[in-house]
Order: sequence, then structure tokens, then C-alpha cells
Amino acid sequence: MESLANLESFVKAAEFGGFSAAARQLGLTPAAVSRNVAALEASLGVRLFERSTRRLALTEPGERFLQAVSGGLDSIRAAVDGLSAAGRPPAGVLKVSLAPAFGSDYILPLLPAFRALYPQVVPDWHFENRPPGTVFDLEAEGYDAAIGSGFELSPGIAARALAPVHVVAVAAPGYMAGRRLPRHPEDLATLD
Repeated sequence: MESLANLESFVKAAEFGGFSAAARQLGLTPAAVSRNVAALEASLGVRLFERSTRRLALTEPGERFLQAVSGGLDSIRAAVDGLSAAGRPPAGVLKVSLAPAFGSDYILPLLPAFRALYPQVVPDWHFENRPPGTVFDLEAEGYDAAIGSGFELSPGIAARALAPVHVVAVAAPGYMAGRRLPRHPEDLATLD
């Protein structure tokens, strides 16, 4: 199995057209990139580059090999980055939309403990009521999460129930004078 460093050196040298440019991208010396590519060529038993004093060009086998490994190398890099990030504490801005009553009663009291546990997370909380039935596109508006009710989420967004909502309908006696008393939530639609 080829080393990741050898494969990365080859791909970057091909992308940037030389060992020096690849070395700058990888944080290595040009000699180290050249050695990595030479080790890869020796291991594969194929010459991947035609070298001259003025330029570096892929051979035909080098072109085929580049096409075969480029996408896979990106996936491997992403997997390695994901593993190394898994050990780090969360950091960055956490943008959340909150219903004002729920946020102030239930979420704000948790803020000191949250900040102590995750000091590198910066809360960016927006206390807002959204009109019932509106579509809330978290991604388009740049939110990481939302806590509220009555709005519709765009497709692909996961939702979880946090707590039941208890609604108590009240009206002044003067408003109800001459009107039929609602018995079911649907009856509220007949009131102005």
C-alpha cells in the first residue's frame, strides 16, 4: 500500500506542474516532494513524470494514475480530517433561532453551564417569533439550529420534539359577548 504522503506529493505535483509548487502547498521541501514521487514510481515500477530542467509533464501512465487516485485521495483526506477533528472540542459560532418565551425560560438559564463546558463556542442566538405556517430554511438563513413551533422546515432538515406546548385560549368577556363559545380548536376560526 502506498503512503498517503507519496500519493499527495504525486497529485499536487501534477496539479501544480512542479515539485516546488507542490512543496509550497504541502508544507514540504521540493526535495522531499521529489523523493516521495520517486518512491511512488519505484514502488509501482512505472515512470509517472517526464522530467526536464524546465518542466515536469505527466507520462501516459501518469495521466491514467492521476485520474484513478485523485477522487479517492480527496475522500481519504476528508476521512483523516474528520477523525482528527473528532478529538477536538467544539469551536466556532453556533447560530440558533429561538422562540422568545422558550428561549428565556429554558435555554438562557443553561447558558453559563454551556459556556463553561464549551468555552470555544460563541453563541449567536436570535430570539424571534415566526408566523405560523411559514417555511423556515435554516441553511439559507445561516442557522445551525432552531427551537420553536408552528413553522415548517425545508426538506432534509431533522426535527425533534423537545417539550409539549400547552396553549390556553383566553378572551375578554366583552369580546365574547354575543359570540358562541368555542368548544374545539377548529371553532376559533369562526372568531374575528
